[in-house]
Parts: sequence; C-alpha cells; structure tokens
Amino acid sequence: MRQYVVDAFTDKVFGGNPAAVCVMDKWLDDETMMNITCENNLSETAFAVKEGDSYKLRWFTPGGEIDLCGHATLATAYIITRFVEQGLEEVRFSTLSGILTVKKNGELLEMDFPAYELEKVEVTDAMEEAVGVRPIEAWMARDLLCIFDNEDDVRNMSPDMEKVKTLDGLLLHATAKGKEFDCVSRSFAPKLNVAEDPVCGSGHCHIVPYWSKRLNKSDIVAYQASKRGGTLYCRVEGSRVKMSGKAALYSTAEINF
Repeated sequence: MRQYVVDAFTDKVFGGNPAAVCVMDKWLDDETMMNITCENNLSETAFAVKEGDSYKLRWFTPGGEIDLCGHATLATAYIITRFVEQGLEEVRFSTLSGILTVKKNGELLEMDFPAYELEKVEVTDAMEEAVGVRPIEAWMARDLLCIFDNEDDVRNMSPDMEKVKTLDGLLLHATAKGKEFDCVSRSFAPKLNVAEDPVCGSGHCHIVPYWSKRLNKSDIVAYQASKRGGTLYCRVEGSRVKMSGKAALYSTAEINF
C-alpha cells in the first residue's frame, strides 16, 4: 500500500506539520490503521477511500482516532489533487465533523471547517502551573484555549506535560496577539501521545474565531510558533473557518504488511 508523508502549512520540507496519507481502494480494519499510525509515530495519519463523488476521511493519532484534523486534511487534499486525481480543483471529504471541502486557490489549498463555539471559563492555578505563565483568559470547546498577554510568553513556554494532562479539554492551545502576525499560538496534545503539534488546523478552529472577535476582523493571519513553525491564512464566515496553506511532499513509500 502506498503512503505519502506531506509537510502541511509550509512551502518547503522540514517545516510545517508532517502528516502521513494513505488513499486506499477499500478500508482496512481499525487495528491495522492504528498499527500503521503508531509505526509512523507522527501526530496524525490520514486514511481516505473514495465513496461516490467524495472521499471518506479518517484521522488517527498515536493515541487513537480524532474527530477533526486540519493539517492532515490539507495533506490529503494535496495528494489527491497532485497524484490521485490530477487537475481536480475541489475535494469533498465525509468525516466525523461532517462534510469538509478543500479548494485550490492559486498556490494555496483552502479548507472550509466548522468553528468551535467557545465558552469562557475561570483561569486556574492548575493552568499556570502546567505552562509556567498565568493566562489572562481561558476558553473551552473541544480543547482548552488559554490567552496570554505577551507573544514571548507563548514562544518561550515549556509546559509540564503531565500537568497539561490534568487540565480539561482534549488539547491545550496557548495564544497571544502577534507582532508580525495577527496571532501567535502553540498546541499541546499529551493526551493523544503528542507533546506538541507543530501546526494544528483544528486548534485554529478555536484560535481564529477568538481573535476574529477580539480584533474585530474577519481575515486572520496566524502563526504557529513551534520549532517547525507554520503560517495559516484564515477567514471567519459565520460558523465556519476558511483556512488556507501550502504543502510540500516529503516522501513516498510502500507499506508492507
């Protein structure tokens, strides 16, 4: 079975967020897909099968299946439009989060994702102890979103992953207003056996709606300040987030099992 590894939200390899992509003729059993994911040891491995005019898409982390993943969706659309159905301008995916579309927009791939509804929660000592800096605000949806006063606090933080695991939410996102970008963020997912997600698309379905309201603007340029780094070009349209980025092919391989 052929597998691709794509660096998403970057225009060159060794940047952005790597995802493994398997576009298959038929589904494997869940145990095999989980074994492949753990063997890859990347934050996400995407599996897709064409069903009618769209593709069924599932995402797995080393900690299990997840309901939404941006960078692996971008990577899968990149592979489909480049290698599986060359010339295709739009890909529709059926997922656990509903129908997602990815369209070519010049050199960018634009994803249409649901925005999470955020609920403000109390800032706690546990949050401060987990990341080493006290947030000025905290919000909850699928993930915990912590807001900080200073971009450098986000860039320089070194969270205690065991303490992060005790916080509510599936992932923890730390974000602040940026100097060069509208916002700067980092994403931590120790509950999914991923210490830091290099560029988290689903996280920006939390981050971008917050900054859109805070900055009173629909278009947000977001930077994920992980070691690899990545830039996301985003737009909020009602309850949806349009998220665009580039991708680069790192490798092509044959899986033997």
